[in-house]
Amino acid sequence: MDKTIPSDVFKKELLDLLDETFEKTQGIYLDRGNALFDTLESITAAQASQPIGTQGATIAGHVEHMGFYLNVLTDCILRKPETKIHWEDSWQLRGVDESEWGAAKQRLRIKYQETRTVMAKLEEWKGEDDIGASLAILAHTAMHLGAIRQALHAIDQ
Repeated sequence: MDKTIPSDVFKKELLDLLDETFEKTQGIYLDRGNALFDTLESITAAQASQPIGTQGATIAGHVEHMGFYLNVLTDCILRKPETKIHWEDSWQLRGVDESEWGAAKQRLRIKYQETRTVMAKLEEWKGEDDIGASLAILAHTAMHLGAIRQALHAIDQ
């Protein structure tokens, strides 16, 4: 009995889950309209700039951090040489006006498209640098999506 997962099956399932998480709910695990980009479009700059709690991040900070994370893990998938990563820098975005908020969302969308393209082009999945990083992107983004959706409930009270 073969215990391997065909590469094309793994890739299709991963890309479907990424699409669900980032851009189009298909009913895999999110309710309709709850994908990340749908959620972000419903958020104003004022909401994106409001910290959650006294030392909490802003939604704008989450968005900037997710883009940073995508960049770091895409570099892992591409097996680029490791560099010193300053995670704290990824949380620097706090308050935004409408223009800055639009730009932050657009940067994240571009980073996602770049990451998705890299994953779609992979022919072989060999381990931590590609399988692990890809699954980490999925889990990490889903966690931030949940945090953003919960932040919206706190902000709207």
